Amino acid sequence: MTRDDCTPAPVRYSAGTAAPRTALPAGACDCHVHLYDSRFAADPAARLRPPDAGVADLRALQRRIGTQRAVLVTPSTYRTDNRCMLEGLAALGEGARGVAVIGGQESDAELQRLHQAGVRGVRLNLSLGVSGTVDALLPLARRIAPLGWHLQLLMAPDVLAQQASVLRQSPVPLVFDHFGRIAPALAGRHAAHALVLELLQGGRAWVKLSGGYIVSERQAVDDPALDALAASYLRAAPERVVWGSDWPHATATAGVQPLPDDAQQVDRLADWARQTGDAAALRRVLVDNPAALYGFAPCGPLIPTTRDKP
Repeated sequence: MTRDDCTPAPVRYSAGTAAPRTALPAGACDCHVHLYDSRFAADPAARLRPPDAGVADLRALQRRIGTQRAVLVTPSTYRTDNRCMLEGLAALGEGARGVAVIGGQESDAELQRLHQAGVRGVRLNLSLGVSGTVDALLPLARRIAPLGWHLQLLMAPDVLAQQASVLRQSPVPLVFDHFGRIAPALAGRHAAHALVLELLQGGRAWVKLSGGYIVSERQAVDDPALDALAASYLRAAPERVVWGSDWPHATATAGVQPLPDDAQQVDRLADWARQTGDAAALRRVLVDNPAALYGFAPCGPLIPTTRDKP
């Protein structure tokens, strides 16, 4: 069955209703989603306070776009309160992993509890976050190193470039979300882009092709300027690239940007993978790489990945 055989259905916080043109491989993982629940109080300093978006909504998104696995990331809304994310992990089971936000003072027992729940990384958000500073980068990395976790980073390009020597010292793998927060116009021109490529090629980092509409000057999923930026990462280290929808698109629900079509996001990824000339590129980004980074079980053989609508 292809995605075209599925009945189109609306999904909350996602534009459009059609399925992607792209049939995804078994075990495809959306490596960047958030959950929100008003039962958990937002941090008083939080800049983004989206409406509730729960596991049932996420499963509806998965049915629409064809993903089976998900990585839940604690959003800046909750500061270091990971309860909403952890509830989601419990509900989704082995099909999900988590990225938490911590202060670094947690006990070994608390970190072990997070690990047992499915957490495999910690996020330091220096863009829209309400906790953490660049000074916390190495202490956090050292704190989580014994667990085999990674440190996920979101920071402005200038800040990223300024932290080059620190990032090179990290004792854990780094994960740059949202294309490294690098605008397409900066690709090949900014020191931050060169640094991310260096760390990818050196096996010290990963990058998420997530939130393309966030870094796009047009704030659009279909911005052709994203093509060269995506290609730069896929060429540099195809085994170090993952993808995420960024659902439920907190900046869009806050009115900062238009609400993206997640089916279109899938098809854009398929276009970038196809342009590499590697028939296995899409499976690598959606299945093999997430399995390596987050510890998912291996999946079966490659299945056809694209089918154009008539």
